[in-house]
Amino acid sequence: MTLLGVSLLFSVLTLALLQSCARMGNPDGGWYDETPPKVVGADPADGATNVNKKKIYINFSEFIKIDNPTENVVVSPPQLEAPEIKGEGKRIAVQLADSLKPNTTYTIDFSSAISDNNEGNPLGDYTYTFSTGDHIDTLQVSGYVVSAEDLEPVKGILVGLYNDLSDSAFQKKPMLRVSKTDSRGHFTIKGIAPGKYHVYALQDADGNYMFNQKSEMLAFNHDIIEPSFKPDTRQDTIWTDSLHIASINVVNYTHFLPDNICLRAFNEILTTRYLVKSDRTDANHFTLYYSYGDSELPKIKGLNFNADNAFLTEASAKRDTITYWLRDTALVNQDTLSIQLTHNITDTLGVLRQQVDTLQLIAKTSYAKRLKDAQKKIKDWQKEQDKKKKKGMPYDSIMPPEELKLNISPAGDMNPDQNVTIQADVPLLPVDTAHIHLYSHPEKDSLWYRERYELDKVDNRTYRLLAEWRPGMEYSLEADSATFASIYGEVAAKIKQGLKVRTNDSYASLLMTLAGMQGKHVIAQLLDGSGKTVKEAYIDNGQAEFYYLQAGKYYLRIIVDANNNRRWDTGDYDKGIEPEEVYYDPEVIECKEKWDLTLTWDPTAKPLWQQKPDAIKKQKADKQKTIQHRNLDRAKKLGIQYIPQP
Repeated sequence: MTLLGVSLLFSVLTLALLQSCARMGNPDGGWYDETPPKVVGADPADGATNVNKKKIYINFSEFIKIDNPTENVVVSPPQLEAPEIKGEGKRIAVQLADSLKPNTTYTIDFSSAISDNNEGNPLGDYTYTFSTGDHIDTLQVSGYVVSAEDLEPVKGILVGLYNDLSDSAFQKKPMLRVSKTDSRGHFTIKGIAPGKYHVYALQDADGNYMFNQKSEMLAFNHDIIEPSFKPDTRQDTIWTDSLHIASINVVNYTHFLPDNICLRAFNEILTTRYLVKSDRTDANHFTLYYSYGDSELPKIKGLNFNADNAFLTEASAKRDTITYWLRDTALVNQDTLSIQLTHNITDTLGVLRQQVDTLQLIAKTSYAKRLKDAQKKIKDWQKEQDKKKKKGMPYDSIMPPEELKLNISPAGDMNPDQNVTIQADVPLLPVDTAHIHLYSHPEKDSLWYRERYELDKVDNRTYRLLAEWRPGMEYSLEADSATFASIYGEVAAKIKQGLKVRTNDSYASLLMTLAGMQGKHVIAQLLDGSGKTVKEAYIDNGQAEFYYLQAGKYYLRIIVDANNNRRWDTGDYDKGIEPEEVYYDPEVIECKEKWDLTLTWDPTAKPLWQQKPDAIKKQKADKQKTIQHRNLDRAKKLGIQYIPQP
């Protein structure tokens, strides 16, 4: 071949090579890489014994990346000083900071955090292991952590083992071996030696791997676990894509037990009492927020005003939030209120003692600013009246006082077992019921009839009107003007609120027999599609009855009310008290008009982590990283057959 021919051939080959290289970055220019990275070696070797090195390198077949190693990679035994874990091209470098423990198996659980750098193909569940002794401990245990109150999966909580079976170990020693839960609340603790253990979960706030802060979420039970294993088989499904199965293989594997541990996580009641903050967003009241409630409300002495009979007081159900409404408008207009506060506060020894503090309560909006805003409102109203006057339209010469706004619920249709609530944004003066009237109107009658009712005061701002609400009946709730008035002189307009009770044909009823719950105090709660309680029943005969249910889908939750105080109670580690038991019916309950459902449910038939329906679960499982199988789609576009590589 001539020199010119050789040169021409070289040019053609070079051009072809360049085009080929360019096509690799083009989605339509070649096959996608669907092969996950492979471990090709490590130093020290994976599974090595008698290791004394704290620097570890794990080598891969291609460039890799690690997704958030601080959160997703767990080293066991737990490291009090965080290790450095980073990707370096085709390898991962791990630098342990803590001293190595003798005769100990170490596991570095990467879970699914490793993937290739280009296409994101996940390596899958990968754990690197070595031992400082002459053997590797290989036992594993697994299970789930759920919230004790609502069975939500608890993501990212530590789960650890202790071979010290004393109750004090959890508070005095770091965990022996650890894992972290995923988005399903699932965990696997690896590298365990034979023996007997207690298992705990901990939302470790200070990174010391032990429970020493009351604010930390925790879980415990009194069970002793003894890890074991057995040979077993499982079916592994190989997917061509998300819809088509390539093959189903029977695989032999080692089944580690127990694999069904269930821990119910909770927060203890914080008994350390302190003033979190004080707030006077609106000038007519201020609020004190405490970390914990107390049976004795704070005592207030005014330093720049007379505090005698100066307030209407509202306390939350837990008495940890107290609001003081100022009775006198002169105090409302005072920008700064100086008070001496006498309250019970936990001292440095953990004892609740009386303490005196001084607070300056400053209105967020000054009196001058509020006065200016009020004058502007008057000026704007006067301009509007002047416009009406010029146009010959009816107008007012005196600005009417601002009306007191009331929220009346329900408005319109209601159920026979509901009552009417009347609520204001500010405290109300006592109400004279002689000015309130309730009338009924039967469907086939043209007359209105006066009905009996009771008016209960719920708190300073709320009244509840109770009556016999009959299905299919129309009602009219009427009140004279100024019947409802605030302590600041605002009065409500005349009320005429129409109400209609739905007919019996609009409802379903539900009788649920709870297997194994006879003789136990149970709170049965019927939930809507958002998980909100719409009906509640307190029972001790194992049968929950719900009436006047509108058509729709419902879910059932029960609380085993061990102390019969009609609420769910959390646990206490020092006293060895676990949280009260909660169960969810895994099945949706569908109600239709005119239906009477009679069902039976065994709350203990399914494990707790399988009970709460996905439809009302707030902690959704993360989408698992998988190979995307984009080559199959490309083959279809090209009209050729694609056979996945093994």
